[in-house]
Amino acid sequence: MSYKALKREVKLINPIRFNSNGKKRSRSWPTEEMGFALLLARELDKINTFYIDKEEDYIIGFRELEIRAENVDGNEEMLELQKEILGFHSEMVMLLHYSVINFAGLMKIVKKHKKRTGAYTSVYPFYMPRVLQQPFFSTDLLYNLIRGCEEILDRLSPPCHP
Repeated sequence: MSYKALKREVKLINPIRFNSNGKKRSRSWPTEEMGFALLLARELDKINTFYIDKEEDYIIGFRELEIRAENVDGNEEMLELQKEILGFHSEMVMLLHYSVINFAGLMKIVKKHKKRTGAYTSVYPFYMPRVLQQPFFSTDLLYNLIRGCEEILDRLSPPCHP
């Protein structure tokens, strides 16, 4: 996520204004606020596109590793496959971190926007429920693939004897 670009957009927004009796004035969607909303939507699309592409690659890669594990022949091949599975597992954990970091950044920038513009402008209630439904936030499939790798490794590992 381009956090710095979003932060610049937030700084362009005129802060919340109060009238002479201390009440908040009503606000419309000024141009700079629309710029923030458009940039935020673009960033969400960018994050999701990357996440979905990687997730699709991992589904295919996992199936290939599963097939190889079913047909493993010999200790040397098994050790090589275990190394590949560990590397693959590591990549998926990195994607999980990508998801968490982007979600945290998104929460932080929306909080900055909310602080600058007032409690509930049109951006906050629109984006937060939408964010919770984004593919990059829905990590169940990724968790299942990670667990699947761990199960394959358990099957490939020799049994432990006390």
